[in-house]
Amino acid sequence: MRRAVLPVLPVLAVLAAVLPGTPALAAPTVPTGARSLESVNYPGRYMRQGQLDPVSASSDAQTKADATFTVVNGLASPACYSLQTKSGLFLRHRDFRLRVDANTGDPTFRADATFCPVDGSVAGSVAFASYNYPSRRIRHRDFALWLDPFQDTAAFKADSSFRVTAPWTPKTNKGPVIPGLFADPHLTVFNGRYYLYPTTDGYAGWSSPYYKAFSSTDLVNWTDHGVILDLGPDVAWADNSAWAPAVATRNGRYYLYFSGGAATGAKQLGVAVADTPTGPFRDALGRPLVRGDQFSGGQAIDPMVFTDTDGQSYLYWGQGVARAVRLDADMTSFDPAQVRVVTPAGYNEGSFVFKRNGTYYFMWSENDTRSEDYRVAYATGPSPLGPWTNRGVVLQKRLDAGIKGTGHHSVVQAPGTDTWYIAYHRFAVPAGNGTNRETTIDPLAFNADGTIRPVVVSL
Repeated sequence: MRRAVLPVLPVLAVLAAVLPGTPALAAPTVPTGARSLESVNYPGRYMRQGQLDPVSASSDAQTKADATFTVVNGLASPACYSLQTKSGLFLRHRDFRLRVDANTGDPTFRADATFCPVDGSVAGSVAFASYNYPSRRIRHRDFALWLDPFQDTAAFKADSSFRVTAPWTPKTNKGPVIPGLFADPHLTVFNGRYYLYPTTDGYAGWSSPYYKAFSSTDLVNWTDHGVILDLGPDVAWADNSAWAPAVATRNGRYYLYFSGGAATGAKQLGVAVADTPTGPFRDALGRPLVRGDQFSGGQAIDPMVFTDTDGQSYLYWGQGVARAVRLDADMTSFDPAQVRVVTPAGYNEGSFVFKRNGTYYFMWSENDTRSEDYRVAYATGPSPLGPWTNRGVVLQKRLDAGIKGTGHHSVVQAPGTDTWYIAYHRFAVPAGNGTNRETTIDPLAFNADGTIRPVVVSL
């Protein structure tokens, strides 16, 4: 399958081959989230964008902010990491000099901004090898940060080793709930635990090839379960555009509904199956569940499955045109003749259906995900297939807080309660856009008549 950048395992294998004394596939874990990186051989000096500078409790706020990075999912590989600044830029190398730039999402930038961890020179420290130049490591030279060829000397190892410390500028925002660039979050509950399935973002043209899963007991602290489906090696008919997943369960099995396609081909819907909510998932059919040319009008993207209290499941999908159909009991087939068009006024994409107190709620995203006016509206009805009464917009931007592009959401009910939450993406704060988005969660509240109150979006 065509890949945008070097696959993960060969890169790690190269690291093992070219770095003397490195165990095969050695990959120490670096905690994600806000962190600072202190030089091993110059204690008190910290990685600060493209240089190594002194930072102390008496340093000004800007210096402390510049010396704080968010360690996130690697832009080019989920086995490695990227370092995002408080201003939303990414540490990357250019001409082997380290600097910070805005993520363009193209394969070169993603690779330049991805670093794979190897053991540092002292216990508990870490060094960072370049993803696309695995024989080179980040090291300081005259207190400037460079990407230099590895040298098996004590001096080089010390110059390229860092301690991961508490951040000089701690995280204060509630969101994003998972560090890094993720969009289109599907939030659900299985066996009393929350599971979050997002699109991996930060790719030009939304070309990410893989999905990850996260889980939590409190919607605050999340466990990263890694890649659960990679379209390149795992799906014969798609290697690109892993968009907007949804997961449902039946008879002890879990079904991942996903969008995918070739880099230049039509998008199609697939379904994969696993024995646990965190996979690994395998393509259930070996072909699309919904072909891109099967129905006229709109794109075959953004699948969502709602299972009613009687056990019947329904599949919803579409961009430009919203469609819905009853799923067969096997969760991997349906009668094409029964597919309905259910497009409401203002609909663009991102269908989502849930039920509360006997009322069915059909929700969707309006406008383009690249627009700051991307938002969520909804309708109510007496059945999973309507008819639907439009109720208006409930989630939209909040410019006074710098929040833009709020949409492509999901809704979940806290087990055993009437407490509800809405997960959605927004432009990454502060420097995001329609391909650099982040996932957040806010409460969803209802009026006495069952209508949804406007969501108070928060940082």
